[in-house]
Amino acid sequence: MVACIHLPRFELAAASEGASVAEKALAGAALAVAPPSAGEGAAGGGRLGEVSGAAEAHGVVRGMPTGEALARCPELILLPGNPVLVAEAWETAIQALESIGAAVEPAGAGLAFFQTDGLRGLHGTLAGTIEAARTALGRPARVGVGPTRFCSLAAAEAARSRRALVIGPEEARRWLAARPIGLLAFRQETAHLVLPLTRLGVLTLGELVKLGRAAVTDRFGWAGGLAHMLARGEDSPLRPRQPREGLEESMGVGDATSGSALKRVLGVLVNRLLARPERRGRTLRSVRLHARLLSGGSWHEQVVFREAIGDPERIWLALSLRLALLPAPAGELGLAVESFGPPQGQQGSLLDGELSRLARAARLREAVAQVRAVAGRDAALRAVCVDPDSRVPERRVVLAPVPE
Repeated sequence: MVACIHLPRFELAAASEGASVAEKALAGAALAVAPPSAGEGAAGGGRLGEVSGAAEAHGVVRGMPTGEALARCPELILLPGNPVLVAEAWETAIQALESIGAAVEPAGAGLAFFQTDGLRGLHGTLAGTIEAARTALGRPARVGVGPTRFCSLAAAEAARSRRALVIGPEEARRWLAARPIGLLAFRQETAHLVLPLTRLGVLTLGELVKLGRAAVTDRFGWAGGLAHMLARGEDSPLRPRQPREGLEESMGVGDATSGSALKRVLGVLVNRLLARPERRGRTLRSVRLHARLLSGGSWHEQVVFREAIGDPERIWLALSLRLALLPAPAGELGLAVESFGPPQGQQGSLLDGELSRLARAARLREAVAQVRAVAGRDAALRAVCVDPDSRVPERRVVLAPVPE
């Protein structure tokens, strides 16, 4: 069984940190997270983040242009987004779930999944596992349990804040049939199908199943086939995240809020990060540059290098270009390692003719890892011959992930 932990409006809760804003939220004020770029709120060019229930009552939804949202709800209060605080709070929540022995797959801020079968030896029963997860989080959360990831998500959305909803494998498909089609918005691959399906009059997952997989795939392509599979209670296996080491440096910039002075602060952070003994001579594959803004809120940017490097000058040159993307003067600058590469002495040319077969395979694995860091886990694929005698070319070879 798969458990889903959903913390509704997690981004909004992080952005509304503060007594005055909390009082407004309790009073029923309409709140929304402003677009990430400063100044777009007035121009109406940006799109909102998460919104409160009072804002939804006025027709304001996430992703709506700011100008349209203010036209629908003139009393809407825009809160500056704080992605750095959101990331820190969510990482703390994931580590809390991992502390009970769960192998967690994060699916975005406020949403995570983990298998419960292997935890019964630690916590006794399914109810004990759920209670341990709630205790570790230390905050109210919606919890749903089902045979698949999508079914557990639907259960979490239907569950009460203090009671978990468990859907058994034998009743999953029948129960999903009555769920709203809006659940597809929680999956990145199927989120864009919610609006056209609603316009076609498909309001529940059961109605989507009745259309047939062939018809849905013909109209919406691969995403339509995936949506039909999810509505039938089928889903892919979980992909728990790999444990990673946290390595981070931050520094107050003082008067160096922009320009060359800010680049010097960045140089200090790079040197400090590379000098940390926890690095153990390893190269850096990708890093996250973040800043706390003087005007409120925060900003962050993930940087994936062309190759795993350990040269401070090259790292500084790659990161200094991103400082121009700062939407406002910064009060604090930080640098964190997202993923490490191989030790610095093990790198070499991939096409060196003197390399042994094992060394060449190691270089290929490193290249695949770098591609996945840039474009995701499914970026590196290999061709597998499955039916060479087929008359249909598309059936002869299929693409499969390269084994890690």
